[in-house]
Amino acid sequence: MLAIEIKGLTKRFGDFTAVDSIRFDVPKGSIFGFLGPNGSGKTTCIRMLCGLLEPTAGTATVNGFDIIRQPEEIKRTIGYLNQAFSLYRDLTVEENLNFFGGIYGLKGERLNRRRAEVIDLVGLGSYLQRRSGQLSGGWKQRLALAASLIHEPELVFLDEPTAGIDPVARRELWDLLFDLAGQGKTLFVTTHYMDEAERCNEIAYIYLSRLMVHGTPAELKVLPAVTPTGTKRVAVASSHPAQALSLLKRQGFALDATLVEAEIHLLMPVDVIDSEVIDALHNAGMPDASVRPMDPSLEDVFVTLTRSLANR
Repeated sequence: MLAIEIKGLTKRFGDFTAVDSIRFDVPKGSIFGFLGPNGSGKTTCIRMLCGLLEPTAGTATVNGFDIIRQPEEIKRTIGYLNQAFSLYRDLTVEENLNFFGGIYGLKGERLNRRRAEVIDLVGLGSYLQRRSGQLSGGWKQRLALAASLIHEPELVFLDEPTAGIDPVARRELWDLLFDLAGQGKTLFVTTHYMDEAERCNEIAYIYLSRLMVHGTPAELKVLPAVTPTGTKRVAVASSHPAQALSLLKRQGFALDATLVEAEIHLLMPVDVIDSEVIDALHNAGMPDASVRPMDPSLEDVFVTLTRSLANR
């Protein structure tokens, strides 16, 4: 079963094409990552899928409803969580939930039941009488998530939901998202954090308005364009990683090199043996350098794809 089905979706603003004939499907009950650089067309695509913007060409269905003919039906079956806190800061947590429940037609016992359920889900019970503008970033996002869920949507769009919140709050928010997915909700998530992309069942990558790749994280990591024929990837460790990176970038065998945490991710020809890398570092006064084979990370995938496309 599909939560979203997209066929040739296109949006033009005059001579500018914001989304160019993209197509992919989102299975129900999945966590789907929608990635791409800023300005690539992600938000425009989401606005069309939410029934807020009519496409120039192509079509799509969301929860079985056509985005052109049935936008109001779509709006009743989806939730939306923006990266910018958009609830009423002068209202309390409880007042915000009552207000948004009312927007979706909830009242009486049903509103009371749903308010209690989402409060329990996101753990807001101790903050009901606090004005939302006084909440920390992580608790604001919990409140925004609760508001987006109060009408029991089948699918929730989350536009960079963890941007600007601390690592603990980010982990806790993702734990909530996993709980929702376990309950059968479909989550459509945009993010710039690669560790979050790793948690998605499937990923679509959009660049300059076009869909570049679509698949599971494991499928994307073995794309030929990521580690071209005749090359390999290794991780280089050193007690002086920044100096080691600078040195390796000057070596003829380094096709690409970047520092990820404390290791250097190095792309080089397969006929270059690991000892050549180690010798170069040892000769530069780094005797503790070591090399191990590695698979590309999702960051390697998207950086490589973006660079190759930008250089076309």
